[in-house]
Amino acid sequence: MHKTSAWPLALIYAALIVFASLFPFDGWRSQGVDPRVFLFARIPPPYWTWFDVNTNVAGYAPLGFLLALALLRTGWSRAAVPVAFLAGTLLSLSMEFIQIYLPRRVPSNMDLVLNSAGTLLGALVAALLEKLGAISRWSRFRERWFVRQARGALVLLAMWPFALLFPASVPFGLGQMWERLEMALTEWFSDTPFIDWLPVADDVLEPLSPGREVLAVMLGILIPCLLGHCIIRGMARRAIFTLVTALVGVSFTALTFLLSYGPSHAWEWQTVPTRVGMGLGVSAALLLTAVPRRVCAALLLLALMLHLNLLNQAPASAYFAQTLQAWEQGRFIRFYGVAQWLGWIWPYAALVYVVMLVSRRSEDQGR
Repeated sequence: MHKTSAWPLALIYAALIVFASLFPFDGWRSQGVDPRVFLFARIPPPYWTWFDVNTNVAGYAPLGFLLALALLRTGWSRAAVPVAFLAGTLLSLSMEFIQIYLPRRVPSNMDLVLNSAGTLLGALVAALLEKLGAISRWSRFRERWFVRQARGALVLLAMWPFALLFPASVPFGLGQMWERLEMALTEWFSDTPFIDWLPVADDVLEPLSPGREVLAVMLGILIPCLLGHCIIRGMARRAIFTLVTALVGVSFTALTFLLSYGPSHAWEWQTVPTRVGMGLGVSAALLLTAVPRRVCAALLLLALMLHLNLLNQAPASAYFAQTLQAWEQGRFIRFYGVAQWLGWIWPYAALVYVVMLVSRRSEDQGR
């Protein structure tokens, strides 16, 4: 891994932790409770599950890993693990203190202990991998597979599976947010003169037809593949990446339905239009493995714009209200906010990235 690439990832991951810890950000008030009271509560608390234990450890382990890795790559060989552990513990402690002012969140000393343990575990794994030379091997692998300025695309590709963790109207349909944005803006400005300025559509949104659903699924799986094509060297490596991307996308979509609707519904999303769209998307990505990176970037820009236009002219999933209630109430509350916002933002972040990529290459050729 590049010497400086772990720092942006660590900061992004820390921001996601803050978002997940404080979501849904409403109802802020003093509840007349000493913010330190949770520190002296009994361990374990009366209500806890192994799901809570595992997710609290797993949620902070990547933070410890990235922080320790960044410190190791900048010369903090001896202090990397302790400093990463301290930083993760302080972040968790801050989140637990702040949660006392959110009625829908419950601060817990057990969460603090588990978060700290996860941070320490991740930091120790990073130190072990560095000692075994695995990080250096990753650096050599990256140099062989990817172009030099691939960091932004790699971050986006790493986030793509997690953006799939909130159900969408169609599989791989990220970025469908305009309907909810219109509703939110209408509510915010309902009693103000600015309500007439809002570009709210008068037409009722119609569900996607089977043909348009096929196109939406095809573009949804093609977009991350094209993003990979923009930074991967060689046809064979692009083909391998395409197949791995399809496998990861299918696995995370099945996991989404399993978490949301139960194990018996894990594969209900595999309708005929979905299978056809996936087949066309993967086939198109494989056919484009020989296309130059510059052309891939232009095709990616076109695919993103068409995909977002298709999705935002259709209503949200019929299961959205049910899923919203299930994820907001109970153990999924942390993941609901992060997964949904990642699903909304990811294609727009990719759009910004590819525009910057194309403009940078145009500038380089103009010199």
